[in-house]
Amino acid sequence: MKLELSVYESKMKKSISVFESELSVISAGRANPAVLNGVNVDYYGAPTAINAVAEVKVTDARTITITPWDGSLLKGIEKAILVADIGVVPQNDGRLIRLVFPQATEERRKALCKDVAKMGEECKVNLRNIRRDANDKCKDMKKKSEMTEDEQKSSEKSVQDLTDKYIKQVDGIVDKKSKEIMSI
Repeated sequence: MKLELSVYESKMKKSISVFESELSVISAGRANPAVLNGVNVDYYGAPTAINAVAEVKVTDARTITITPWDGSLLKGIEKAILVADIGVVPQNDGRLIRLVFPQATEERRKALCKDVAKMGEECKVNLRNIRRDANDKCKDMKKKSEMTEDEQKSSEKSVQDLTDKYIKQVDGIVDKKSKEIMSI
């Protein structure tokens, strides 16, 4: 009996997908509505995503405007953005909120590249943990005589090949994002 690789491959794909969604929040001087993902405003006692209670638009390369459908939410949205510490101070003009992203300095871009590399390393650790789980499952199956030693070695090699493939993919994503940040 062979190890079911598709289970571990789907876990690795999920890990990559989470990594990419975390990277979408990083912007170096460009307006990106993804920075508001995870920022919730108190809407009648329930934490609600800003894009569910307001129109969020990118008006130019470095400005996001947030127009709430209920004017009473302006102060709450402003407070939620300040608490989230997304690196921009909201400007409230009484009917909408503007987020103006400053041009990134060389130092800031280098710091963002370090953050991207750190996030990439965390993703690789997750991939290696998935590999470890798969290898532990192989050893357990061998111990229970559900697979032969040759099948165990073959399965472990397949898991390693899969891990190498996804680690290479993470490296490519990190390189691409770092180049994008440095080109701004």
